[in-house]
Amino acid sequence: MDKQKLLSMDPYILLSIINMKLRDEFSSLDDLCSNYGMKAEELENKLNSIEYRYNQQTNQFTGI
Repeated sequence: MDKQKLLSMDPYILLSIINMKLRDEFSSLDDLCSNYGMKAEELENKLNSIEYRYNQQTNQFTGI
């Protein structure tokens, strides 16, 4: 999956995929974003639109 596909997804589906990847494949949001060639801010803005924020301690996006 590439950057454009990820960022154009429905935000709730994206949330599920990103949290799965953070849990299973990547130790941080920066690692995940680096792998997909995107800025963390792009992903955070998309998921902020559904009121989810990245929690560094748990390495996942959670609702506020």
